[in-house]
Amino acid sequence: MAGVRADPTWAPVAFGRRAVPQLFEELQEPEPGRRLRALASLCDLVHDPELLYQAVNGGFMEQLAVLLEDEDPLVKVKTCELLHQLTAHSAGRTSVHRVLNRLALLPAGAESLLSLVPKLMLKLRHEEDEEEEEEVQVLLLSTIACCSRLDAQPSLSSDGVSLLRRKLSHRRPDIRREAAAAMMALSVPVDGKRQVCEEEELLPVLLHLLQDEDVDVRTNAAGVIMNVAIITAGKQRCLGLDVITVLLSLLSEEEQEEEKRRRRKALVVYSLRALTALAEAPDGRHLLLEHLPLLVRRSQDAEEDQEVRRAAQTAVEVVTWTP
Repeated sequence: MAGVRADPTWAPVAFGRRAVPQLFEELQEPEPGRRLRALASLCDLVHDPELLYQAVNGGFMEQLAVLLEDEDPLVKVKTCELLHQLTAHSAGRTSVHRVLNRLALLPAGAESLLSLVPKLMLKLRHEEDEEEEEEVQVLLLSTIACCSRLDAQPSLSSDGVSLLRRKLSHRRPDIRREAAAAMMALSVPVDGKRQVCEEEELLPVLLHLLQDEDVDVRTNAAGVIMNVAIITAGKQRCLGLDVITVLLSLLSEEEQEEEKRRRRKALVVYSLRALTALAEAPDGRHLLLEHLPLLVRRSQDAEEDQEVRRAAQTAVEVVTWTP
């Protein structure tokens, strides 16, 4: 027998273990009002650890992912509220973040998650001292990176640059990689570039990551430097840290194996674009003129990837430009 709540904003709820499946069935109803009432009831029920565990492990998470793209904005808001509650408990944290991460890999999914980014940032701050939640940190950072590529502002407005900086020095390469990927996304808009330049010790950390053992970490760090070197403050900070020398060393590495060339392609392209931006400053151009043969070789090598050659040709043009 079903018990009915007096509150009209909640859906009628069955007793016991039938309650959660019943409400998830209600979420498939075409009427937005019924979906909203079901979500409100679920938000109430998941305070019970047993029912929360059932919601997370009963195969219902994909339905919530679909609701994040619902045509009714109130349904999306209430779904975010429910997801926020589910991620607050260890029983559901990892499973929920896997679903969110899969959703964020699609542009439409990332867009539906943008309103959740400030809460994801709060979660990231909360997970900082919990070693057992490192898998969750990887998922969180990956989701934040995907959303920030679409729109960096929610992350930038949530102290994202400062939070991510602390993750760049993590002992796990996958956390460093995802944190650097997210930082690269945040450094695309002008406000993000400015925040990266102003964040104390961030650029020295990125300089260190250019020599990381993980090629994807190096690539993402080079991407951040490429982005911030576009603005004057970024050029000045990078030149003061002698970033050019490190970038040139990356371009000088031997790449005899085809697989190594393929894996390093983005790293080489980002490094060349960063050098091109730094060559726009007189001090940068002067230093790069001394290493012009390396850039020319990269621009003329017949075996070089076409995108790499184009990036190198642009670098040569800027370095050799005379007013």
